[in-house]
Amino acid sequence: MNRKALWLGVALALLAGPVLAEKSSEFFKDYQQYSDDGKAFLDKIDPKTGAVDLPEGIHLDLKDKFYFLGKKDATSVLTEAWGNPPDTASEAIGMIFPAKYEPIAGNGWGIELRYEKIGHVDDADAASIDYTELLSSMQADTLSANDQRVKDGFPPIKLIGWASPPVYDFVHKRLHWAKELQFGDDTVHTLNYDVRFLGREGVFVMSYIATVEQLPEIKQSLDEVLGVADFNTGKKYTDFLPGTDTVAAVGIGGLIAGKLAAKAGLIAVALIALKKFGILLLVPLAGLWRFIRGNKGNVLETAVFARMAAGWRCAKGNAGLGHVQR
Repeated sequence: MNRKALWLGVALALLAGPVLAEKSSEFFKDYQQYSDDGKAFLDKIDPKTGAVDLPEGIHLDLKDKFYFLGKKDATSVLTEAWGNPPDTASEAIGMIFPAKYEPIAGNGWGIELRYEKIGHVDDADAASIDYTELLSSMQADTLSANDQRVKDGFPPIKLIGWASPPVYDFVHKRLHWAKELQFGDDTVHTLNYDVRFLGREGVFVMSYIATVEQLPEIKQSLDEVLGVADFNTGKKYTDFLPGTDTVAAVGIGGLIAGKLAAKAGLIAVALIALKKFGILLLVPLAGLWRFIRGNKGNVLETAVFARMAAGWRCAKGNAGLGHVQR
């Protein structure tokens, strides 16, 4: 029996080898369409589907709809592939992508994952928030910060309005909203779509990396995305222990407006809040072009080049301030 078990183990190991070596070429349906650089990039990342457990008791159930990249691979996507500064990926604990898109696909999008251990967020204010009034206040705050932004060498930001108004689910303790932003005189506006899952000790953050033009597809994906994540028992919102656990300095309105930075006494509040709360988004920059160049006649080239051209001005103007195009 021991001998049979040994041979079985060897056989399984031999079978596992080629699968691991060829996983990217088999996992990504458009793998062969990419240049050698693109294939090399895909070969070094490790996509996972199904159940994924993250720190702080966060559980993902991706099934076959999405795939997960861990912190190392997410950092490679955000910086090496998409050309963002290294510090913009420092808080990411991973990313998820729709199964149909490679992380370097020109027409694709992804979701950055973060956890903010800010304490238990009291949601008592959610039912009484006037979101029209809140938007006006946020627009005024954004406008008032622009003089300093320009002095610091960055383009002004205009908060155009809600791309999707805030929605809070009292039962499942989930919050989502989207803002439409304009950087400088850019004609292509930036989408900031954020999802928050409230837990016992903090907030699990999902920030879409996409363009305004992709908003219909993002909205269509939302129900599936909301069903992907949950906190394990012991870390759920309802596990909060009054008098023992820390209470956050903000409520639901503060999460949306990004008031935590101000209450934490940080300097340059407008700039820091933009970075910490995901107002600035990510843009795939020139790095993507070398991954796609090998696709002669592929429509993907046109999509990527057009997207880069639209996003490049915005990204250059916001270097170091956080992610561009979320």
